[in-house]
Amino acid sequence: MAPVIVVPPGNRSVVAGSSEITLECIANARPIQELHVNWKRNGVRISGGLHSFGRHLTISNPTSADTGLYVCEATLSGSTFDAATAKAFLSIIEPPYFTAEPESRILVEVEETVDIVCRAMGVPLPTLQWYKDAISISKLQNPRYKMLSSGGLRIQKLRPEDSGIFQCFASNEGGEIQTYTYLDVTNVAPAFTQLPVDTTVTDGMTATLRCEVSGAPKPAITWRRGKHILASGSVRIPRFMLLESGGLQIAPVSIQDAGNYTCYAANMEGSLNASAALTVWNRTFIINPPEDRVVIKGTTATLRCGATHDPRITLRYVWKKDNTVITPSSSSRIVVEKDGSLLISQTWSGDIGDYTCEIISEGGNDSRTARLEVIELPHSPQNLLATLNSSHSHTVMLSWVRPFDGNSPVLYYIVELSENNSPWKVHLSNVGPEMTGITVRGLTPARTYQFRVCAVNQVGRGQYSAETSRLMLPEEPPSAPPKNIVASGRTNQSIMVQWQPPPETEHNGVLRGYILRYRLAGLPGEHQQRNITSPEVNYCLVTELIIWTQYEIQVAAYNGAGLGVFSRAVTEYTLQGVPTAPPQNVQMEAVNSTTIQFLWNPPPQQFINGINQGYKLLAWPAEVPEATTVVTIAPDFHGVHHGYITNLKKFTAYFASVLCFTTPGDGPPSTPQLIWTHEDKPGAVGHLSFTEILDTSLKVSWQEPLEKNGIITGYQVSWEVYGRNGSRLTHTLSNTTHEYKIKGLSSLTTYTIDVAAVTTAGAGLATSSTISSGVPPELPGAPSNLVISNISPRSATLQFRPGYDGKTSISRWIVEGQVGAIGDEEEWVSLYEEENEPDAQTLEIPNLTPYTHYRFRMRQVNIVGSSPVSQSSRVIQTLQAPPDVAPTSVTVRTASETSLRLRWVPLPDSQYNGNPESVGYRIKYWRPDLQAPSLTQVINDRLEREFTIEGLEEWTEYELQMQAFNAIGAGPWSVAVRGRTRESVPSAAPENVSAEAVSSTQILLTWASVPEQDQNGLILGYKVLFRAKDLDPEPRSHVVRGNHSQSALLAGLRKFVLYELQVLAFTRIGNGVPSSPLILERTKDDAPGPPVRLVFPEVRLTSVRIVWQPPEEPNGIILGYQIAYRLASSSPNTFTTVEVGATVRQFTATELAPESAYVFRLSAKTRQGWGEPLEATVITTEKRERPAPPRELLVPQAEVTARSLRLQWVPGSDGASPIRYFTVQVRELPRGEWQTYSSSISHEATACAVERLRPFTSYKLRLKATNDIGDSDFSAETDAVTTLQDVPGEPPSFISVTPHTTSSVLIQWRPPRDESLNGLLQGYRIYYRELESEASAATVSKTLKTPSALRAELTAQSSFKTVNSSSTLTTYELTHLKKYRRYEVILTAYNIIGESPASAPVEVFVGEAAPAMAPQNIQVTPLTASQLEVTWDPPPPESQNGNIQGYKVYYWEAESQNETEKMKVLFLPETMVKLKNLTSHTQYLVSISAFNAAGDGPQSDPRQGRTHQAAPGTPSFLAFSEITSTTLNVSWGEPAAANGVLQGYRVVYEPLAPVQGVSKVVTVDVNGNWQRWLKVRDLTKGVTYFFRVQARTIAYGPELQANVTAGPAEGSPGSPRDVLVTKSASELTLQWTEGNAGRTPTTGYVIEARPSDEGLWDMFVKDIPRSATSYSVSLDKLRQGVTYEFRVVAVNQAGYGEPSSPSMAVSTQVETPFYEEWWFLLVMALSSLIVILLVVFALVLHGQNRRYRSCSTGKSISNMEESVTLDNGGFAALELNSRHLNVKNTFSKKNGTRSPPRPSPGGLHYSDEDICNKYNGTVLTESANLKEKSVDASESEGTDSESEDVPPQHSFVNHYMSDPTYYNSWKRRAPGGRAPHRYEAVAGGEAGPHLHTVVTTQSAVFAPAGPGARTPLTGFSSFV
Repeated sequence: MAPVIVVPPGNRSVVAGSSEITLECIANARPIQELHVNWKRNGVRISGGLHSFGRHLTISNPTSADTGLYVCEATLSGSTFDAATAKAFLSIIEPPYFTAEPESRILVEVEETVDIVCRAMGVPLPTLQWYKDAISISKLQNPRYKMLSSGGLRIQKLRPEDSGIFQCFASNEGGEIQTYTYLDVTNVAPAFTQLPVDTTVTDGMTATLRCEVSGAPKPAITWRRGKHILASGSVRIPRFMLLESGGLQIAPVSIQDAGNYTCYAANMEGSLNASAALTVWNRTFIINPPEDRVVIKGTTATLRCGATHDPRITLRYVWKKDNTVITPSSSSRIVVEKDGSLLISQTWSGDIGDYTCEIISEGGNDSRTARLEVIELPHSPQNLLATLNSSHSHTVMLSWVRPFDGNSPVLYYIVELSENNSPWKVHLSNVGPEMTGITVRGLTPARTYQFRVCAVNQVGRGQYSAETSRLMLPEEPPSAPPKNIVASGRTNQSIMVQWQPPPETEHNGVLRGYILRYRLAGLPGEHQQRNITSPEVNYCLVTELIIWTQYEIQVAAYNGAGLGVFSRAVTEYTLQGVPTAPPQNVQMEAVNSTTIQFLWNPPPQQFINGINQGYKLLAWPAEVPEATTVVTIAPDFHGVHHGYITNLKKFTAYFASVLCFTTPGDGPPSTPQLIWTHEDKPGAVGHLSFTEILDTSLKVSWQEPLEKNGIITGYQVSWEVYGRNGSRLTHTLSNTTHEYKIKGLSSLTTYTIDVAAVTTAGAGLATSSTISSGVPPELPGAPSNLVISNISPRSATLQFRPGYDGKTSISRWIVEGQVGAIGDEEEWVSLYEEENEPDAQTLEIPNLTPYTHYRFRMRQVNIVGSSPVSQSSRVIQTLQAPPDVAPTSVTVRTASETSLRLRWVPLPDSQYNGNPESVGYRIKYWRPDLQAPSLTQVINDRLEREFTIEGLEEWTEYELQMQAFNAIGAGPWSVAVRGRTRESVPSAAPENVSAEAVSSTQILLTWASVPEQDQNGLILGYKVLFRAKDLDPEPRSHVVRGNHSQSALLAGLRKFVLYELQVLAFTRIGNGVPSSPLILERTKDDAPGPPVRLVFPEVRLTSVRIVWQPPEEPNGIILGYQIAYRLASSSPNTFTTVEVGATVRQFTATELAPESAYVFRLSAKTRQGWGEPLEATVITTEKRERPAPPRELLVPQAEVTARSLRLQWVPGSDGASPIRYFTVQVRELPRGEWQTYSSSISHEATACAVERLRPFTSYKLRLKATNDIGDSDFSAETDAVTTLQDVPGEPPSFISVTPHTTSSVLIQWRPPRDESLNGLLQGYRIYYRELESEASAATVSKTLKTPSALRAELTAQSSFKTVNSSSTLTTYELTHLKKYRRYEVILTAYNIIGESPASAPVEVFVGEAAPAMAPQNIQVTPLTASQLEVTWDPPPPESQNGNIQGYKVYYWEAESQNETEKMKVLFLPETMVKLKNLTSHTQYLVSISAFNAAGDGPQSDPRQGRTHQAAPGTPSFLAFSEITSTTLNVSWGEPAAANGVLQGYRVVYEPLAPVQGVSKVVTVDVNGNWQRWLKVRDLTKGVTYFFRVQARTIAYGPELQANVTAGPAEGSPGSPRDVLVTKSASELTLQWTEGNAGRTPTTGYVIEARPSDEGLWDMFVKDIPRSATSYSVSLDKLRQGVTYEFRVVAVNQAGYGEPSSPSMAVSTQVETPFYEEWWFLLVMALSSLIVILLVVFALVLHGQNRRYRSCSTGKSISNMEESVTLDNGGFAALELNSRHLNVKNTFSKKNGTRSPPRPSPGGLHYSDEDICNKYNGTVLTESANLKEKSVDASESEGTDSESEDVPPQHSFVNHYMSDPTYYNSWKRRAPGGRAPHRYEAVAGGEAGPHLHTVVTTQSAVFAPAGPGARTPLTGFSSFV
């Protein structure tokens, strides 16, 4: 069954916002389960809101969006039945809402119309209904109520009853809304909105009195005059009409209508009135009109214009000429008098016309016209035409139209012409009056001409015609040749030709170039030609010529018309060339072993190509072709040439040839020929040596000679006994034998052995040596006693004592030297070697460098080898000599107009040849074009690399040379270089300046050109500077373009004014010097201007006083004044005239009519007549006051320019006294003061042009008026007005252009001053161009015809760069420039108006710039204690900006840069330097910069390096104290220069004279730096000792020396007496008696003690008072088991005295010690036996090892030296004592087992060496090596700083063995010897923890027992 809709949906409406609406659609179909119901809205299927299988569609919260057509669609799935559909429309209703509502209250006046708004919206659109007071408007049916289409309500002509509540209802199906307002209608009393005002009209015109009133209801208007009603709503009278606005109009007005009129207004609310006065004036009209007039030109024409008018008004006369208003103020000739008459003085043809007099007044206007005719000079001819004459090229045809003759017949015409813009001059002075054309002849081709013609009649010469257009005559070839032709040979194939252009008058056109032709002189043939296509190029280099040939040369100029005349021929040779052919018939032969002879003929003459300067003979070894020998032979023009080359190598194959040469160089050599030099005797054999040396034979060996000089055929060996010539034997050997065994020699005999090589020429030089048979040769010893003498700059003589010859002769001497830097760390180089002088004792050392330090040493060489080096000689310094070379790389650059910058590479240090402080440079420079002497400049800085030579001539070429000098003299000059100064401004003014006044406003100046030497460049033109003296603050200028015009006509000048005039020339660089002195010239006089400041300060009823000031433009000498006055109402010609003197400034006019207006006219007079009058009106009344200020000041923006504006105003009241003048003041904002611009502005003016303002500046203006009473107040200020912008007034300044890189420059500048910007600065514009090279500029000058050509040339030839930026940008880098070019740069500033003037051009040379970066990878390496090695890499290549010429190395100590900084300059591009003479062990900082020709680059960052340690300096002091007869304290100071870390000190002392025949040297080494003192205890009474102290770092430094004598001191006390020691159980007591006093009283005592285990006296107790005679000491302070002796020493101011006699020995033994027990003695005996056996065994072995030692028995003095090392542990004592021979006393024992403990200042280690293994003839074989055990540290404390009042428990002292036998045995003199023995003991070793005793002849010290340390045993005779 097909689907069918049973219940379709129906149309529905619903209010928006309802909860929901349901549409129902019931369908039926079979099968029912396949039935589907769908809904669509507006064609779109709906999926939501369906239920009941789609039968119901529910829409919740319906809105207007749900509006639409809904379709119910029933379909049966799977069937073909059509769907059944049903439709329903759903409408959504929206309630109404207001879109516009009325205000809650509306207040309106009656009679008005009001609209009450009301608009509403809704769906459907709501309807509106209005109600008034709840009553529908439609029921009221009021026609004044009208419903508007918008829904609003309009009520017209409101009435009070319209007040009420108005309601607006809006309703539709969705609901209803309402709004309301209250309308309040009110009545208003009348009120004037515009009052009637007083009105003045003219008789016959229309008068309107205004009266406007408001009120509700509208008031009624009534006009009355007196009691009469004139007009109202109901009354109308003729001529009187009530206007709609309420005003009264009267038309026409008559005189009788004058009076008061009242306006009345009234309504129901009230009434009011107001009155106004109507004034009626009589009408103005002309009663005396102007009449036609005819006058003569130059006379005065008067046109009358008399009028009648109301006396209460003033008239204004306006004259028009041909309907153009005449402004009298614009011309002093035209005056309008008070009565209206027009006076035209000095009439001329321009005054002809129709003149109209118009009278303008408040009483009406009137006008009349008359014609004025003037008889005058003839007018200018018209239509002047100039045409070329085709038949005659030098003529021009002129034609013109006959002019107006000025009503006088023309007498003749005058023709003038101007040639090339030159001043006009008369060419034809009398052309017939009937002519209207003429032919002008005698003109110059290619010149431009202008013509003018004037007519002359009886009156005079008329005006000139208009100039013809410029006419160019056709070009013709130049009629004269170029001038001053000069030719000079430049190369052997070129000639430089220079010339000057033909005279300008002969150019006949614009030169296009030159033709140069040339040919061989004197020979027929065609000319060769060169075309120079630029007329500015006045030279030509003719190339490809024949060498050394004469040419004749001619030059002709050409222009567009063709080639001109050739000059006369000049002749010139090309320079010489080199020969092109070799000599002929060359023959060569060897003359001997060193000489070759040459024979040859010269080359053909035509191939010599110049003047034959000679020949060169060449020879070179075949195997060494670069070693060429050259001999020059002078030419011989007769016969065969010959020559020799000598000093060749012997028996050598040579190639030889000959060449011819001229001045330019060498010709080709002849074909080389192989020549052998002859054989000769050979040279010495080499390496002579001896082997197998026996008693009767030896073998001699040698090598081939280096110089064989032939073929070696054999060798000769000769020998003879030394000194016995008759014993010589010779043996000849083959050439292959190089050794020979000589036999049959005598034993132990010295032989001289010679070996020589043999050629066919004979035996050569023998090599000789001496040898002793049986004695092998040895290495030689070193020379000695080097003495230097005969020191010269380059050599010195070295004398020496030869060393041991090594048992053979010396074959070579070698001299080595330290050069420049002298020191142990400096290297030695070989300076000289001398051979085959075995007996030499003097050598001359050549090739030294002047003024250089040297130290020499020598070696001597024999057949075995080289000796050791000798001791160094003293340091010498060679003498000074002048430098050998000139500075290199000399270049010159233009620096400025008057300076050149010279650069060079200075001499290196090694080439100073003198004191560096005296080295400097001398510059010589001169002008090559003058024969003047050269000038010099001296630079005293040897490191200077550039210098600017000032004070040169501008635009001039110079040649320059340099040389170096020192104190001795100057070196050679460098090669000359050339440079040209820059173009500048002229340094002199034009000459012969003169001036002549040609009229009252014109002055003609003439001058001559600037002298050529002062032009300093190309003159582009002239400037005339002129200033009215005492009037103009600054001079003005008049520019004359081009350098051909030398006159100027200044026009527009002030009349009869003295002018200061100057003329200057200018180049492209700027203005030159103005001419001097000032030229003073006064313009001619003329009629004066009007007097000014005319006032009437006193006005009475019958008199007035007039005061004035002289004219501002006197135009001459004022001769007097004329005062004319009349009644204003009288005839204009009825003046009363009075003349007064020139000095009078006031006049009183009397007998005037009271209360009358008078016209006063004042004029001045010069000799040219009366001038323009000044007119004023005055009323004889006493009722006057000051004027009111002007008002309504206005500056129209259209009248504002950059430097001027126009001020307009309305005059105020004149205060019943006419305004005389106005004063304008101007104030510049923001902080300017008011300045008076003008105080003489005409009283008639209402506007004024204010000029001389600054552009782009804000101003305010004000104005005041002045009448006879005084000044008004100033008006209100105008609003601020800003002048327009103008171009900047000045260019940027302080322009600097410096090279930045090799292709860029950095431009820096300072902006223009703010006051010159004249607007907002937009940026800067940079113009730059490449200049021609300086070389070409020397000969070519580029001509710029006019200054504009500069910019044109810039445009054509240069790139432009525009920098648009703010004014803060003052730097710009100009890039991509060409290298090695000169550029010129100018700058301008610009704003929106335009550009400023250009700056002065700045030149810069591009291609040179200082390095941009520092050297890289700097390394500082220490070499020695005084040297650092610095290495680096050059700056990156892209930053070098040229070739690096060198480096500057800056170095300083890290802690003190300012005091120690030094700089070393390397003028070679090396990247390593050794810094010498530095402070040892010091941190240095090093920085490096590179430099090139342009300057220094930046410095690198500092790098550190520390020098090595070195030996220290001397100790700062050496002092002695507590000097007794056997002891003293020595102390010293730390060295001022430590040069490293101080490791210790060495103290050495010895007696000045031997003591008991023995001179003992004692050395003590102190470890560490803190201990700088030592106690010495082994002195001998009264002996003077020599002390030396050295400090040690890595080595010992120099010694500090001093002498001291052991006590007692002179003047010290005698020895105390009766010393007694008593002992108790606990103490010892010493007693004594005072001895003899010294020179001064005794001040105290000291006690010395000598322990038995040490044997030396030592100070025991100090500072015992002088009053004491006893002293006690506790036994606890003494060592047990030790016996002590004591003595007492007295002390005074002189020192320590003689000690007392020793006391008896006192033992401190308390009980028997253990070592005296029998068992201990037995153990010790056995131990001693074992030790003795071991020692004997050791000595036997030791003796075998030292067999090589020997001792000479012939020596009379034995030396012993002892060395002790102390560390920092404490105080070491050094003592002298005797040695004990027995073992018991060798070591003093404590407790019988060991020596007492020692203090611990560190140990001393000690080693001894046998000076001699024999002593007094006895062989010493014993030796021992003992070590002490370690001592406890607690027993090692004690220093000498402890108080010596308490004696120490343990003495520091060891002692010598006390056996007097042995003590004396080594002190004895040797048998038969007279001199005392001298022993030197040397101690050394490492400090260790063990102490051992050092026992010497006279001293013993404590030393640590270290590894290898030895101590002597009893009987051991090795002294140390």
